[in-house]
Amino acid sequence: MNTESIANMWQLVLQNIIPFAWTVVGAIALWIIGGWVINALKRFARGAMSSRKLDATLIEYLESALGVMLRILLVIAVLSLFGVETASFAAILAAAGIAIGMAWSGLLANFAAGVFLILLRPIRVGDFIEAGGVMGTVREIGMFATVIDTMDNVRTVVGNNKIFADNITNFTTNPYRRVDLACQLGHGVDPQAAQALLKSRLAQIPNVMTEPAPDVEILEFNLAGTKLAVRPYCHNNDYWQVYFDTNKAIAEVGATNGWPVPAPHQVFLQPR
Repeated sequence: MNTESIANMWQLVLQNIIPFAWTVVGAIALWIIGGWVINALKRFARGAMSSRKLDATLIEYLESALGVMLRILLVIAVLSLFGVETASFAAILAAAGIAIGMAWSGLLANFAAGVFLILLRPIRVGDFIEAGGVMGTVREIGMFATVIDTMDNVRTVVGNNKIFADNITNFTTNPYRRVDLACQLGHGVDPQAAQALLKSRLAQIPNVMTEPAPDVEILEFNLAGTKLAVRPYCHNNDYWQVYFDTNKAIAEVGATNGWPVPAPHQVFLQPR
């Protein structure tokens, strides 16, 4: 190999191989430093979310989403070092994101609703609620769906968007609730005496609150007689026990005092 060939080869190395090698070194350094920065940002984001006491499931998901997004940006930056047109690459990613978003619109809506459920806290695990057409106890609030155990012990999974888009009734938030029942009196039964008897009997039912005191009031007058509103108050956990015991108490008071069976009563006047 003559001197001219060696000079040409050395010129080729100086013009192409060495700059490419420096580009590779720079890309590796950028990847390592970028990875370190991404991990630091993820730790910082996790710490910030943990300090705000966000749900652990939400923290994991947001941290993962942040990591994926930053890694994509890092890959684009590395490719730009090698002269790759990142503008077209970014356009392809944007188009793919739009297509995926349209295909997963319902899933993303459930995720967004789940975020608001976790942040705004209209319901919590253990609450007895009625939402999305389902009544029961909340067992889990997930990223996309909420798990509810109904009163007949059936596990039901409801999409978060359906819950958040509808009315939410939370029976657990307030310290007590009212049991709404009615007592139909027959003709001939003194309503005021019946009220006193029922109030006395309601006070003997376990878990009925004394403050506020049970309400026993005249609700209406109808063809069968007088109808009383019977409304004791209790904690939500004792609702059904108080509900059924109150019905039993109404039946016991009526039987003990010989109240007649209510029946429609009409008086027909003979024409003159």
